[in-house]
Amino acid sequence: MTIFNLLHLIGGLAMFLFGMSYMGTSLEKLGGGKFESILEKMTDSRIKGLLLGAGVTAVIQSSSAVTVMAVGFVNSKIMTLSQVVGIIMGANIGTTITSWILSLTGIESSNIFISMLKPASFTPIMAMIGIAFNMFGKTDKKKNIGSILLGFAVLMFGMEQMSSAVAPLRDVPEFTSLLIKFSNPVLGIIAGALLTAVIQSSSASVGILQALTVTGSITVSSAFPIILGQNIGTCITALISSVGASKNAKRTAVVHLIFNALGAAAAMLLFYGANAVFELPFVDNTVNAADIAVIHTIFNVVATAVLFPFGNQIEKLARFVVRNDDEVKESVLVEERFLMTPAYAIEKVKEQCDAMARLAKDNTLLCIDFVKSYSHTKDEKISKNEKILDAFEDELETYLVKISSMNLSMEDSVNISKLTHAIGNFERIGDYGVNILKTKRQMHKDSIHFSDSANKELTVMSKAVTEIIEKAVAAFIDDDIRLASTIEPLEQVINNLKAELRERHSRRMENGECSIENGMLFFDIVNSFERIADHCSNLAVCIIELSNRSYQTHSYLKGAKSKSNRSFMKTFEMYLDKYKIS
Repeated sequence: MTIFNLLHLIGGLAMFLFGMSYMGTSLEKLGGGKFESILEKMTDSRIKGLLLGAGVTAVIQSSSAVTVMAVGFVNSKIMTLSQVVGIIMGANIGTTITSWILSLTGIESSNIFISMLKPASFTPIMAMIGIAFNMFGKTDKKKNIGSILLGFAVLMFGMEQMSSAVAPLRDVPEFTSLLIKFSNPVLGIIAGALLTAVIQSSSASVGILQALTVTGSITVSSAFPIILGQNIGTCITALISSVGASKNAKRTAVVHLIFNALGAAAAMLLFYGANAVFELPFVDNTVNAADIAVIHTIFNVVATAVLFPFGNQIEKLARFVVRNDDEVKESVLVEERFLMTPAYAIEKVKEQCDAMARLAKDNTLLCIDFVKSYSHTKDEKISKNEKILDAFEDELETYLVKISSMNLSMEDSVNISKLTHAIGNFERIGDYGVNILKTKRQMHKDSIHFSDSANKELTVMSKAVTEIIEKAVAAFIDDDIRLASTIEPLEQVINNLKAELRERHSRRMENGECSIENGMLFFDIVNSFERIADHCSNLAVCIIELSNRSYQTHSYLKGAKSKSNRSFMKTFEMYLDKYKIS
């Protein structure tokens, strides 16, 4: 083997790993977080979890990704430890599909139809189609399909390159003698585990083993322990992911390790025990890529079938390994582990934004109630909720910045913009609600009261502000463009109310009905009402404009408020009559 063969091997390995990663990422984008959502919603039984884990892993071609996602599910309390045991078992079966796809490189036949199944025959066509979709596709879906085809083509080219690079090793005695050493179960398991731990992909390490079969030096006795080790080595990704997570999340990673370690131990006892008793005739037979796929599949299916009934015991063992202590871990709003799937991470942020929206609405409506009377109990509750809103803003905005740095589809980018604007507006709505609370708190402390006419006017405006908050929050949560379009006319009415209330109260001050201090407090409340309505308007414009892949606030508002816009004027006049001060 020359230096050029080594360079070809390194190049092939690089193409192989890149193709696998690129294809998996593109599959995730095409799925748009749907695979994770399916796992989350349909794991009420362990057998269902096993089937779903196998199915999702087969599609996204990564058992590591599925197990890391399982760690995230448990850490964020979306799932229980018991629910993810089935998913982890299923992931081991699903990952075997990759080895079957890679085994196609070993097809040899003079039949043209069978030869067309060989990757070297059809991957160039796939690559050209993929490039065409990527360059000329006008939708994210077509571009993602193109990326999947390209990733698969590069993966297969890398596999072919590795196989051709290592083929000369069949004539190198030193290499043959090295592989014979892996027939030792301990050495084979260590080698397989280390290789997989380094590249963090059992599918990739199995592919490398399949490529080495072209040397004719890989036997059943050397391949078997390496495959067992590969299954153990793939656990490293989930174990690393669980660092700093909750106890149950750590247990999830430990379940993965226990399951694969017990499966490997059981397989060793069965295989080497049978060989010792019956002297299996095929132990020293050389294997090809398809044989590796067969061994890999049989091992994972049999191990799962044997250990599946003991799922509860494996869970208990994981709880024994990772014991409870007095530490109370602060829960997180969104899981860092979900960042590996941006679309799903955005979906989780949207769920938390919905919770933030409801809290901002409820807290602000509590503040508005203070216009009528002060309550010390409500004061404490509002202050506590305001701290929670601030925590929502800090954590969700930081998380969205991390997602923004990733390779996103146009739809994901639009959703991030919408969520970012929403978070800021909800936080400011909460702030202006607290401003009302502070004003009423001071009035209560200094025994200051408004006149009956002033209170009546504030009641009318507070009802209008209550309605606009409820509409804005509902429009955001349901992404309701029609409802969002009714917010701007109401905001205009609230602007008019602000001007009218300021004018009326100024006259009361001039007539000596109210003091200057009283007047300033009244203006503070009115201004806070108007600013709350402004942020509800900002939210509505964001919902409407980003749905059209645009965000031209001024041009939208100019067109919406035009007197020629009959729909706007009709709704505006309706609200004007509804919130008229008598």
